[in-house]
Amino acid sequence: MSDALRVENLKKTFQKRGAPPVAAVDGLSFAVPTGHIFGLLGPNGAGKTTTLKILTTLIRPTSGTAEVAGVDVARDPLSVRRKIVVVVQESAAEIFLSVRDNLLTFGRFHGLKGDALRARADDVMEKFGLVQDGSRKAMDLSGGFRRRIQVAKALLVDTPVMFLDEFSTGMDPILKRSVMALLRAEARKGRTIVLTTQILSEAESLCDDILIINHGREVARGDVETIKALSATHNATLEDVFVELMQQAPETPQ
Repeated sequence: MSDALRVENLKKTFQKRGAPPVAAVDGLSFAVPTGHIFGLLGPNGAGKTTTLKILTTLIRPTSGTAEVAGVDVARDPLSVRRKIVVVVQESAAEIFLSVRDNLLTFGRFHGLKGDALRARADDVMEKFGLVQDGSRKAMDLSGGFRRRIQVAKALLVDTPVMFLDEFSTGMDPILKRSVMALLRAEARKGRTIVLTTQILSEAESLCDDILIINHGREVARGDVETIKALSATHNATLEDVFVELMQQAPETPQ
């Protein structure tokens, strides 16, 4: 099985005038096999978002390398963008377009057209409970509904790698369970999914592989059972272990 992601000694340093440099990502190395659901977890300020921005070509690393689907993110960012779809924390729905036109426009950007595009749009609208609101403008919908549109866009196209940053924000429990089942089905088809979440029960249920980071560095890595085995408590949940690891971690980077 080939690796969908490969990261080697990745570093990203930010510096403001008159202040010492801050290492948001400090020497991360990891690989993610194709078809895995990979959880990148950590507290606020741990470096998760910076890492995702590097992998999705939004910012360049200070040093080290990162490859997505075999393509270096710094050397050929355009090719990387053709291989990924990204759901970020902020809603990316086009507020002046209807729900259906949001999907159709996004599909055209990714090369879909005609009957195939319309059929896919109908399919994801059904799966995300958007059919009744298909003609409504996104601006007239709640934040939760806009989030549905954004995640539906990600499932509309067939890029080999999907990045999800807090994908379930605003979703009710029934829809969230349905979307999690859809993500598992995508992974079984060979799609690689990288997600961040503050809801650790989601990661425990979904992820084949987890990397916990803090201050831009690795704290723990492995499948769910491997991570849970790090706890001294019998039958610990992933959340229990996460809290223990963060309590053990230094308050400031070394």
